[in-house]
Amino acid sequence: MKPSLLVLVACSLIATTLCAAEPAPRFRAGAATSVITPPLGRPIVGNFIAPLSTNVHDELHARCLVLDDGKTKLALAVLDLLGTEVGMCAETRGLIEKQLGIPASNVLISAVHTHSASSTGGKAPAPAEPEYENYRAFVVQRIVDGVRCAVNRLRPAQLACVTAEVPEHVFNRRWFLKPGTMPPNPFGGIDQVKMNPPPGSPNLVKPAGPTDPTVTILALREPNGRPIAVYSTYALHYVGGVPKGDISADYFGEYCRQFERLLDARDLDPPFVAMMANGASGDVTSTDRREPQPPMEPYAKMRRVAETIARRVHAVLAKAEYQDHVALAARFRERTIARPMPTAERIAWAKERLTKPGPRPDQVDLSWSYAHRITDMATREAQVSVPLQVLRIGPACIGTMPGEPFCEIGLEFRQRAAMQPAVLVEWAHGGFGYIPTAKHFDWGGYETWLGSCAFEPHGSEKLLDTLLEMVAEVRDVK
Repeated sequence: MKPSLLVLVACSLIATTLCAAEPAPRFRAGAATSVITPPLGRPIVGNFIAPLSTNVHDELHARCLVLDDGKTKLALAVLDLLGTEVGMCAETRGLIEKQLGIPASNVLISAVHTHSASSTGGKAPAPAEPEYENYRAFVVQRIVDGVRCAVNRLRPAQLACVTAEVPEHVFNRRWFLKPGTMPPNPFGGIDQVKMNPPPGSPNLVKPAGPTDPTVTILALREPNGRPIAVYSTYALHYVGGVPKGDISADYFGEYCRQFERLLDARDLDPPFVAMMANGASGDVTSTDRREPQPPMEPYAKMRRVAETIARRVHAVLAKAEYQDHVALAARFRERTIARPMPTAERIAWAKERLTKPGPRPDQVDLSWSYAHRITDMATREAQVSVPLQVLRIGPACIGTMPGEPFCEIGLEFRQRAAMQPAVLVEWAHGGFGYIPTAKHFDWGGYETWLGSCAFEPHGSEKLLDTLLEMVAEVRDVK
């Protein structure tokens, strides 16, 4: 053999050996939290009356998780807020891409839907401090900070994907009532379904939808078993029981604290991060309407709900199997959906209603509130671009909707998704209102009223079909 040929063969063998010896990229994870509690004196949103905050019961956080499989990075941020805004989320995702190199399409931002927090938008009330107007910018920066800290803490990791069942705290809040017992809606009509009828009412017939008892859990740990983070989802609205003026992350924050205690992970360095995102629960409550509800001390019920979930998750994780090699992928796109628009007749009704005296500041008048909403809707665009996202994390997938999809939409997503476990996270990348299925529009009720619902009656079907197409795409990513 000629010397030149020998050199060529030798080089080829060396290159082959080096390639074979090169280890596969190691899956890594990092997690962090950053405080997003607003200054006191801002309105606490989520109800028709918005008192100003006077006390911080527990701090609000942006809870952040970053994953890296060597080719793809994902970032997930769960905010202790009532909701998110499309513009704020887009701005935050853009900053994360610019500053940290994680593509904006790979960043999931969602809110927990606590009803004891302040909005990142709106005008300041007269007595508010100057910091009010800067709250939105503050939250954006704190999310970026949280993701940056999570990136700094990236380290070799393992993933476990498991589920737990917690059926005792989820109840559908929409009910059929006995004929002749349905009160009129704000527009003077009679619905077939009522949201949150009085507990123990003799007029109850049956709930108008299902519940989803499944907690979906993505657990991250170091190869030596040291915990990094747990990302959980549960399809339950806020629980409440918060005194007037209190700021709180509701059961979502309480779950995180209780799970950290159960795991004995409160003093780790880097810190362990527990996360609870809100699953599809636009029609689900923690109150069993079939029975009278005795009064409870403030925060007692949310602690009970959080403790049940934390103990159930802790139990299933004790038996979980972890994997070292985890494939990641993401898809993000927008779909144009029609919005419900007021008719000329309904606009005339709203204008006529607003010529009459309104309620006192401490009173709720639904017809007055919805008359204002309808006049505001009259000039808006008839269609809207809706952000949707799917993340693949190992065998699991997360889909998102920007608002409050009904529970059965989340159940259908899980049943039809080509990957398991699958979960639908709400209040992600914005908030447009309630997202019922078409049959619920026929039945009526609060969530379907003009001014409450997000999209036209078949909007949920179109969004779900798009999400499932995206799931099929990320499933095939190697």
